[in-house]
Amino acid sequence: MDVVKDEEKPLHIVMFPWLAFGHMIPYLELAKLIAQKGHQVSYVSTPRNIERLPKLPPNIAPLINFVKLPMPKVDNLPQNAEATTDIPYHVVQYLKNAFDKLEKPLTHFLQSSNVDWIFHDFAPFWLGPVASKLGIKCAFFSIFTAPLIGFMGPLSVLMGNDPGRTKPEDFIVTPPWVPFQTTVAYRYFEIMKIADILSNENPGGYSDIYRLCYCMHHCETILIRGCTKFEPEWFQVLQNIHNKPVVPVGQLPSMSIEYSNEDNTWSWIKEWLEKKPHSSVLYVAFGSEAKPSQEEVTNIALGLEESKVPFFWVLRVQRGPTDNEVLQLPEGFDERTKGHGVVCTDWVPQMKILGHVAIGGFLTHAGWTSVVEAVQNEKPLVLMTFLADQGINARVLEEKKMGYSVPRDERDGSFTSNSVAASIRLVMTEEDGRIYREKIKEMKDLFANTTLQDNYIDNLLNHLRSL
Repeated sequence: MDVVKDEEKPLHIVMFPWLAFGHMIPYLELAKLIAQKGHQVSYVSTPRNIERLPKLPPNIAPLINFVKLPMPKVDNLPQNAEATTDIPYHVVQYLKNAFDKLEKPLTHFLQSSNVDWIFHDFAPFWLGPVASKLGIKCAFFSIFTAPLIGFMGPLSVLMGNDPGRTKPEDFIVTPPWVPFQTTVAYRYFEIMKIADILSNENPGGYSDIYRLCYCMHHCETILIRGCTKFEPEWFQVLQNIHNKPVVPVGQLPSMSIEYSNEDNTWSWIKEWLEKKPHSSVLYVAFGSEAKPSQEEVTNIALGLEESKVPFFWVLRVQRGPTDNEVLQLPEGFDERTKGHGVVCTDWVPQMKILGHVAIGGFLTHAGWTSVVEAVQNEKPLVLMTFLADQGINARVLEEKKMGYSVPRDERDGSFTSNSVAASIRLVMTEEDGRIYREKIKEMKDLFANTTLQDNYIDNLLNHLRSL
């Protein structure tokens, strides 16, 4: 662990992520890297979320203080629901209402603590003025990549003051502030799935766009998960459109992560994988947020069967106990694929699975943490997007030939089992897909190089001190 020099007082940084594991985990990874440099981190969330986070390495545990703010009660939010993974998609707006009620207890914590900086997510639009009053500096830490934040555009566009974007079709083309040729844009079906997020009219409270605008408007500096060597032109776009510092914090590759129930689960998975040839198994998982429709699950299942490729599929059949739409596998699927494939409906240690030599590819939603873990382990990607930033991530990966997207209908996003099977075979075994298998290996150093990551953290800390 690096020790802070005598003349430099250690910083005290508060981390305040949105209540989704795709956000909480990158915030925790950044907290660990900052603590390794000898600085104090207070990681703020609700009790159940903190209990579900991975254990800290003993060498940095004393420097990371978990602050549990009780989850506020709001109408329409089920009991014990503290993260997006606990509830169906349409209930997430009520989780945001509860999150906003954390303003008072968080303010109380900030008043009673000697804090230098607070790193916050896109959601707490109310935090900037609170921090400013207390003399605490704010950094908006985006777990979304530079291409996504760059594509979304300057604040004038986000706030709706610029007439450039008024309808979904405006999101499926390259915007005027991107000065280079690129395919990075949403597809029509992707933008229609998240139209509620993009609208400034939101009956349930404040839209995500409104939240993002105010978070970016009030912060001193913008921190982006990403690497200037991987996407230099997009970092340049961000510098051009935002009138404040934009600092990359690296890809935040997962340090060794351990969860409490890991050993029992991993032992049977490992035993199953050990029986499979090298690079023969497809790992299938869509993160903690995405839940495919019943029709999509049926076509994925039949596509896996048709591909004849062995598979390990982590399938979330419902989002939390109150989700009434429980996904079903096609009739007879289990019997027909017995010994050839596994469908697991529980939590699994993803990094360990991706690290196993039997895994030869990853069918993923293109959530960036999963992408980083795949690149760390040199596993080529078959892409199937569902929500949020995933469409933009998929275009970046397609452009760089690191992943291949399952062909889908542009209007409604539907796909066939044939296209699933053909995409899997292309990326895993066919000569035409060799480019994907090679590119992912080439990119590993940019994503997983510890010296490079360490330099990003040093630059970040120097930047925070300079302000």
